[in-house]
Amino acid sequence: MRDHLYLLAPDFADPALPGRRFYCWHCALIEGVLAGFPDLARRLDVTRLPWPRPRDALVSRLGEAHQVLPVLVLAPDAPDGLATGRRGPVRFVDDKDAILRVLHARHGFPEAHP
Repeated sequence: MRDHLYLLAPDFADPALPGRRFYCWHCALIEGVLAGFPDLARRLDVTRLPWPRPRDALVSRLGEAHQVLPVLVLAPDAPDGLATGRRGPVRFVDDKDAILRVLHARHGFPEAHP
C-alpha cells in the first residue's frame, strides 16, 4: 500500500459564490511540486476530487469531519510522527506545509526553500 494524496480538482464553481470559477491554492501548490518532480510523484497514489460534498472517497476513509483538501493518507509503513491526524488505524496529514514536509522526508522531494 502507498501513501495516497487527495487534491481538489481545479476549476470548480462554488454555489455560495455564483458566476465565479475557482481553484484551491493549497492544492495548486502541491500540484506544482508534483509536476516539477514527476518521477517522485509516481511514488504516490493521487486522486483529484470534485468540489461538492460529501466527498465519498474521503468520508469512507477519514469520516464525515475530514473532507478538507489537500490531505495525504499515510500507508501503514509510515512513521507515526508524520501524521497530523488519525481515524482508527488510518493516519493522515491535513496541512499543506506538513504535506510538503512529508513529501520531502518520505518520498525524496526537495525541501521548500525557507
